[in-house]
Amino acid sequence: MLPLVALVGRPNVGKSTLFNALTRSRDALVHDQPGVTRDRNYGVCRLDVEAPFLVVDTGGIAGEEEGLAGATARQARAAAEEADLVLFIVDGREGPSALDDEILAWLRKTARPTLLVINKIDGINESTALADFARYGFSDVTTISASHRQGIDDLLEEVHQRLPEEGAAAELDNDPDRMRVAFVGRPNVGKSTLVNRLLGEERMIASEVPGTTRDSIAVDMERDGRQYRLIDTAGLRRKGKVEEAVEKFSVVKTLQAIEQCQVAVLLLDATEGVTDQDATVLGAVLDAGRALVVAINKWDGLTAYQREQAEALLARKLGFVEWAEAVRISALHGSGLRELFKAIHRAHASATKEFGTSEVNKALEIAYETNPPPSIRGHVSKLRYVHPGGANPPTFIVHGTRLKVLPESYKRYLENFFRKRFKLVGTPVRFIFREGANPYEGKKNVLTEKQIAKKRRLIRHVKRSK
Repeated sequence: MLPLVALVGRPNVGKSTLFNALTRSRDALVHDQPGVTRDRNYGVCRLDVEAPFLVVDTGGIAGEEEGLAGATARQARAAAEEADLVLFIVDGREGPSALDDEILAWLRKTARPTLLVINKIDGINESTALADFARYGFSDVTTISASHRQGIDDLLEEVHQRLPEEGAAAELDNDPDRMRVAFVGRPNVGKSTLVNRLLGEERMIASEVPGTTRDSIAVDMERDGRQYRLIDTAGLRRKGKVEEAVEKFSVVKTLQAIEQCQVAVLLLDATEGVTDQDATVLGAVLDAGRALVVAINKWDGLTAYQREQAEALLARKLGFVEWAEAVRISALHGSGLRELFKAIHRAHASATKEFGTSEVNKALEIAYETNPPPSIRGHVSKLRYVHPGGANPPTFIVHGTRLKVLPESYKRYLENFFRKRFKLVGTPVRFIFREGANPYEGKKNVLTEKQIAKKRRLIRHVKRSK
């Protein structure tokens, strides 16, 4: 399970802005008006790819216990109590307030690890802001400007030092022999029905009421001599439809299940096509870098004309993940399940495939000779060598020069080339580009006496020529 970091503070101190900066998204609504954020908003911070963690944005605690403000405060307190680390956000421009004092007193009662973060320090004296909050008694205080991304790197360093080590473990399952398959999708698309069909028993509660499943339930299964761990997850709904506190915890469980699995099966309702909710779930899978299989459920209930229309819609809406196999199934009647498992096996084999350094370098050489990088301002990026960087998803680390200006189109070309050459199906492919450090950077060239005399003669010669 990934560790959880909660952003807590009074209204309009910049919690949502910091959330967007950490998750590299615009999922949180940002406005100068206090109290815009009401519900808890969950996301994954991947600024450090080796140690991701969950972030929850909370509404501002306004000191009221009734009405909408009271409900918002209760949601914020629930998020803080479940978090592994609480970031107490304060406003450096306005200084400490009585409301900040109340929030701090409550945080100390919860006994959760807390880090004081002073936001909005751009344009003000940082020392003055630190002095204003010195009476809070924090040994370590981080100053940032979330809107300008100032101090974010220092904040991440402090966060990683305080998060539990087991939360950032690369291996999330103690049983490597079992293939971990998570069934994800929006509510009422048939995830629990499919798991029950695969198990051959009513293991999961399945009904026509959306949101029946509220937790991620893992069940072990053996099929055709292979062992699996099936994870039935709660349906991810639009944030505006998520109101109950229990369902908000379900969102965390679903995101953690995606992180833990090796293959994610995205279920779609053939009768409704690809909706915005489906795109949200798909985005969570792609962010996690997991192998993907698209299962189109309730296919048996469509007419020939409806199937033709559904195929055209799928090709249009899912064109950006054309590397993922799409399987037509019926969870209720059990049709298409053999094809589904074949697609899962192919995706798993591609995601966990091991590569040799020599073969990936040969592929890079052929790709470079076939289509060299374009010239940028008279200079061409050079790809010197590549080596494998991990699996699930397959990762390749490319070393060279001028890689920071390498166009995104060329990066996609490399991805498609490697995918085709190594026959990778159903898994994303990641490239990490690294430039070598200049050993002479910051070092002055110390001249000898002979070189100094020659320089002086050259200067005199230039002056006489004028």
